[in-house]
Amino acid sequence: MEKNAKIYVAGHRGMVGSAIFRKLEKEGYSNLITRTSAELDLRDQNAVADFFSEEKPDYVFLAAAKVGGIVANNTYRAQFLYENLMIQNNIIHNSYLQGVKKLMFLGSSCIYPKMAPQPLKEEYLLTGPLEQTNEPYAIAKIAGIKMCDAYRDQYGCNYVSVMPTNLYGYNDNYHPENSHVLPALIRKFHEAKVSGKDKVVVWGTGNPKREFLFADDLADACVSLMETYNERNLINIGTGEDVTIKELALLIKKITGFEGELEFDSSKPDGTPRKLMDVSKLHSFGWKHRVELEEGIKLAYKDFLSKA
Repeated sequence: MEKNAKIYVAGHRGMVGSAIFRKLEKEGYSNLITRTSAELDLRDQNAVADFFSEEKPDYVFLAAAKVGGIVANNTYRAQFLYENLMIQNNIIHNSYLQGVKKLMFLGSSCIYPKMAPQPLKEEYLLTGPLEQTNEPYAIAKIAGIKMCDAYRDQYGCNYVSVMPTNLYGYNDNYHPENSHVLPALIRKFHEAKVSGKDKVVVWGTGNPKREFLFADDLADACVSLMETYNERNLINIGTGEDVTIKELALLIKKITGFEGELEFDSSKPDGTPRKLMDVSKLHSFGWKHRVELEEGIKLAYKDFLSKA
């Protein structure tokens, strides 16, 4: 990417988009285009068409999406499917119409089958049934990957898809019902400490294993791949390491300073037993994560406290 190229970061105020924006600024890219959701409704076909026609960006990072944790995914199933399809359809199609040089689509590790072998290789896509609780979101993301492939096949577009693992970091969503597991636990342990509670109850058995990547590491990988990766096949972005939810909860308990008990509610769903990314393809390009989990959670907790 040229340093003065017009680069549109869709979703620049979210955790992922803001991390990409910061990384681009740090690397000296000076012509960054953004719109808040109030300024541009990405679900609105005409509005997105007008925006692309007016701005004509050279490069696009498609980091905008309707996202949430297990409760939100399972509760707002229609919205997660409809809104994500609309957002990505509008951006991908108008990128083609306006001659965008390259687009990067950010998916999610939930695209892989629920019982896929571990670690998750890129070629496992569409080889089995999805996890039921977030199936609508996963289907939308799979459609985005296939849309990028189809536009490459039919029109020769240089559209690439990357699949981040579970993310956390600055500007995360700490909503008590709609957030992902790591930020939800940060909030839960912090509030329990402040209110003097003697225990924190965590959903599920604590046995599922999850991989977590600091969002600024993801941004670093995305910008690096945007500059160097031009293949049709999707590529995983993660650490290649995972922890149990129990281990995660104990780590957050320590970092937040909560001194009470930890209890698991096994009547609540666990979700997929394990979701570890195979990142050998990513590592073959010379990229590896820098921020380890404990350090990252400390940074995220500090960010949470600054906004609490």
